[in-house]
Amino acid sequence: MSRVAVIGAGVAGLAVAGLLARDGHDVTVYEKNSRVGGRAGTIERDGFRFDSGPSWYLMPEVFDHFFEMMGTSTQDQLDLTLLDPGYRVFQAPESDGHPSPSVTVPFGRAAVARLFESREPGSAQALDAYLDSAHDARVMAERYFLYNPFTRLRTLMTPEVLRALPRLFTLLGTRLQSFAARRFRDPVIRQLLGYPAVFLGTDPRTAPAMYHLMSALDLDEGVSYPQGGFWRVVERIAELAEAAGARIVLDADVTAISTGIRSGAPTVTGVEWRDSDGVAHTADADIVVSGADLHHTETALLPPHLRTYPDSWWQRRTSGPGAVLVMLGVRGSLPELPHHSLFFTEDWDANFDAIFGDAPEIPSPASTYVCRPSATDSTVAPEGHENLFVLVPIPADTALGAGGSDGGGSAAIERAADAAIDQISRWAGIDDLRERIVVRETKGPADFLGDYNSWRGGMLGPAHILSQSAMFRAQNESRQVTGLYYAGATTAPGVGVPMCLISAEIVLKRIRGDHSSGPLDVSATAESASGTA
Repeated sequence: MSRVAVIGAGVAGLAVAGLLARDGHDVTVYEKNSRVGGRAGTIERDGFRFDSGPSWYLMPEVFDHFFEMMGTSTQDQLDLTLLDPGYRVFQAPESDGHPSPSVTVPFGRAAVARLFESREPGSAQALDAYLDSAHDARVMAERYFLYNPFTRLRTLMTPEVLRALPRLFTLLGTRLQSFAARRFRDPVIRQLLGYPAVFLGTDPRTAPAMYHLMSALDLDEGVSYPQGGFWRVVERIAELAEAAGARIVLDADVTAISTGIRSGAPTVTGVEWRDSDGVAHTADADIVVSGADLHHTETALLPPHLRTYPDSWWQRRTSGPGAVLVMLGVRGSLPELPHHSLFFTEDWDANFDAIFGDAPEIPSPASTYVCRPSATDSTVAPEGHENLFVLVPIPADTALGAGGSDGGGSAAIERAADAAIDQISRWAGIDDLRERIVVRETKGPADFLGDYNSWRGGMLGPAHILSQSAMFRAQNESRQVTGLYYAGATTAPGVGVPMCLISAEIVLKRIRGDHSSGPLDVSATAESASGTA
């Protein structure tokens, strides 16, 4: 049994704490904020409960596997509702000011094929081929890449991988937007297939076509919603970690990772942290796992000579987008909006140039995501009201400022929020939306820096371009300090709640000395847990 200090109680930190505690380690989690969850946060006000982070429940098999690793099941932990329709796409109004017809994306491949065929005759067959390819890419990713610690080259030398190499090289060498454009002409279809890149923190014009696997998730398998929101997911992961024996200390800001020399090499000895009163503490540990932002971990918690990823490394990295988050409590009903909505600008390139280009600025108009969880969950808003979560991707730039309550944020953030509200109102035909808002909370890049120590104030971390994906992404173990590991969206395998759960499992593998490429065998883990009980 080792003493383990976990930095950060985000999804990855909580998950790794639970897995290591079940493996017999003595685990303590140190969280700088007064709540767990990290970027998967929550805001409660006047009877509204807003998820202030993830809201798409995708890759259900990753959740299933994690809960099995923890000795339980998704069915026992979450109440999932399958969404039908999955989401709706809105476009700019007609020239006469009337809303353009929206495009509703239904549940199921057959229904999606009918939608595609109605927009582009002959596209149903192309969609089948596209989704079959996406499914194959996803299976390959899960077996050989996502769960792979990349500590043994032979894990990538299997017959299946070798046979697939020509196709893999094609998918890695082609960009997602052009991959979809070769197969479909309709602009909305192209946008539907390209927009998942944003959830990976990148531009569809630079994301590898390998990420077309994302389309197998929403267009083929569908989108679910956990009742209670993603905050319920966080609660369950935290409760399972504590039930396994992990301790969670809130308002504990880790200020340094302590090291010493053992067997001639730098080795972790613990962490230094401050409580909410500013009192300094030290905690001894044989293993330190940082679920905090990797840039912060490396450049603020370690001295320069012990950094695997120093400032010079980060200067060569590409950040994902920042975000303006707008959380609205609205009086009355909003039947115009389903649970998930996407507002796509016509000039797609201009939108992404504004975010990722050489002269970044807040896009105007902006392609925007809107979630109405009150369409599915009666607990997130008072009776007779609706709950809206609005995400506007913007450049990752802390100079744009922070959000606030009821318009009290910085000028640039509140202007972007106003523009998003007006855009939703016009495009969805909700003329009185602004007048019906009773609660308004916003967040901007400076909040992501202050709350989560996010590199450049980004909402996700390094973008998933080819040079920052899979084995090319920052890995989960320090090359300079023995006993130091990394988990979370800023390390491998990448962004999103499922990826954070997988990163926790990769850390478990590295600590065990397991070099396998796929998910761990659940029965073997259960036997290990029972043997240490």
